[in-house]
Amino acid sequence: MAKFNGVYVALVTPFTKDYQVDYVRLTELCNWLIDQGVDGLVPGGSLGEYATLTAEERAKLVETVIEVANGRVPVLVGSGAPSTAQSVKWVQHAKEHGAAGIMALPPINYKPLENEIIEHYKALSEVGLPIVAYNNPKDYPTDLTPDLLAEISKFENVVGVKEFSGDVRRMQEILEKTDLEVMVGVDDLALEGALVGATGWISGVPNALPKEGVELFHLGREGKVKEALKLYKHLLPLFRYDASPQLVQSIKYMMELAGKPVGPTRPPRLPLSKEQYQKIEEAFHYSKRVTV
Repeated sequence: MAKFNGVYVALVTPFTKDYQVDYVRLTELCNWLIDQGVDGLVPGGSLGEYATLTAEERAKLVETVIEVANGRVPVLVGSGAPSTAQSVKWVQHAKEHGAAGIMALPPINYKPLENEIIEHYKALSEVGLPIVAYNNPKDYPTDLTPDLLAEISKFENVVGVKEFSGDVRRMQEILEKTDLEVMVGVDDLALEGALVGATGWISGVPNALPKEGVELFHLGREGKVKEALKLYKHLLPLFRYDASPQLVQSIKYMMELAGKPVGPTRPPRLPLSKEQYQKIEEAFHYSKRVTV
């Protein structure tokens, strides 16, 4: 039985017009997502613009999400930081405040050696929270290959992986070579991942369309391919934005279209062009042509 089943939303961080963290809006967002049926929440990830937050903001954000969830759904906390020591502190903070686990990037500042990656995860595991390793070779210098994950999975608390390489074949290979649970990491492989054995999905677009995301993934897990494909076809144009470097601006705009505005992105992320927003709007309206 997987520990982190279902659809976990990688939360955006709401900001006010003057770029302050909007904790009231964050509370509203978490409550709405839980009411819509999501299975878990993930604050402090890349989609949450964690790198632009002060330590005080980040701590309060994590504490707010855990408090709002109040045990209704598990909370996986992002632990990405420039050093292993800083990452360990974020894991300790998450543990102290009642998180269910962490989503842990490998070292992010340079291309680390394999033994450095292994030691990084060893240090995180020793804190004592379940770890979902985060493989994102598109945006960071490390590729957590299935063979490397097999080594990392020997640590007691490494229980899963968020697989963001974009290669669905990786998911099956990880399941073959390790005892880790696999969580889909990129939205436009959500259905394929469910069909090949992924038990969870750390998602982006379901910030705006949670009910649709939950329905799609559950259909995939149940093997209801015909019904799932009907829904997936309408969601894919939006899901592809999750794999773009501009995913934060794109998904925040989708939330605005969904009637759940969460404010701007912090610089260096700037607003997209009018043409880009128009394409997102067209894809959003196309997604709404199918009913869940």
